[in-house]
Amino acid sequence: MRADLLTDDIAGLDEALAAVDGFDEALVGGLLRPQPGQAGALAGLADAVAGSPLASRVAEAAEKAAAGAAGEDHFVALAAARTALLGSVHDALTARIEEAVDRPRAEESGTAPAGGEEHAANLHAAARSWLCDLARAGWRGIDHELVGGAAPVVSAMLPDPALRRPATLLDGFAAELAASCPGATLERVPVRRWADLWSRALLLTLPGAAPAPAVAEVSGRLLPLGVDVQEHATAVQAQVHAVFEPADGGTPRLVRASVSAPKPDTVVGAGLWQLLRPRMSLLAAVSEGRAVELDAMPLTAEGDLVWDDARARTGGPAEVFTTARVALPAAAAFATSPLDRHPARIAVPVLLEGYAVETAEEDGGTVAFQVAGQRLAVDTDRVPAAGPLTPEAVASSGACLGLLRWDAGEFLLQPLAVERTVRKKAVAVHAGAWAGGTTDKAGVRAEKAAIDAVKVLRERAGKLLRK
Repeated sequence: MRADLLTDDIAGLDEALAAVDGFDEALVGGLLRPQPGQAGALAGLADAVAGSPLASRVAEAAEKAAAGAAGEDHFVALAAARTALLGSVHDALTARIEEAVDRPRAEESGTAPAGGEEHAANLHAAARSWLCDLARAGWRGIDHELVGGAAPVVSAMLPDPALRRPATLLDGFAAELAASCPGATLERVPVRRWADLWSRALLLTLPGAAPAPAVAEVSGRLLPLGVDVQEHATAVQAQVHAVFEPADGGTPRLVRASVSAPKPDTVVGAGLWQLLRPRMSLLAAVSEGRAVELDAMPLTAEGDLVWDDARARTGGPAEVFTTARVALPAAAAFATSPLDRHPARIAVPVLLEGYAVETAEEDGGTVAFQVAGQRLAVDTDRVPAAGPLTPEAVASSGACLGLLRWDAGEFLLQPLAVERTVRKKAVAVHAGAWAGGTTDKAGVRAEKAAIDAVKVLRERAGKLLRK
């Protein structure tokens, strides 16, 4: 990997992010009575897209918002400009990664599915109205009455499968805001996150913005690379990154398969697999180091497998680092859809070897790799507690398979698996090694605790239902 390319400046990147940051700060104080600083930030956003098809609409929206007279169409235009700028940042960073790893470029999918006629226009309009009220009040101006305005909209949306995506986003966003009310007393505002949620929610309410994803059925061999575990107090998701080799001999592709489950906050660590394992057989194959044969498995245009256990069977052995050395370099990624183009979504599988490790105990034991004379930070905080991979294992490794991400202005590596030398033999340690079960003492204890916790909760739920 040409690590020097990951540290070189990218033309226009800082300017695009500065325009986004300025607008995000303007949302903190609200746009009902904008101050001069907010007006300048709005003008900066308009200037950043001056050479695009959005130019005239965003310029008008910025002018109206600076005067405190912005309407729904104006807020939509500002959200679109912000999303377009972050999309351009995503594309620039992705192109740089592809150049650094010398891998086939992401292929654009075919014709996008038609959005069709707007479904439940009244509910979308109600959602936009609430989001516009949020922008006028600002994050410092939120209170329970304002945030509670989302509840009837979400309640009306959730029963309709076609509206589940925006409804879930609105529900989660409103819950975060409610937990932070009143905004005037907040010590710290998650400026970027709430602006991300606001702009995405607003655009998803537009006609045709969230069409049903284009899905094709594929057959071939799936070679797992690793598992990324994302945990929340009430939910957990495991996302398997893999190389898919089509049965017809076509180009190998980078794909993902995800499984999610609700969880009580008492289930942590290896106990998470108790919730996820019954929902996807792929997890067992990952922990056993085996391939999976797919037969007509649904695959979206963005590279996400819509997993169906009935269309998968366990195949032969497939050692992860062999896959990374042989199959990964030729695997092409799928293109990302416009609304999903965001720097936070970047997660590119890469294999690093022959690096030097540096640790900084004064910074809490942070780890970095020296790759061809360039420093690459390692995000060991993303290593899940639900597996045997630890920061210490990463620090003593000689090869690392991970996800290349971008955060806080730099590229980071999230380890999925490492190779260490133990008694002169290469030993692999995987983050997802316990996905299908474990004999490790710590893992067994965590799983037993999870079983006990879930059993107690089910008994309590049963008693409540009987009442």
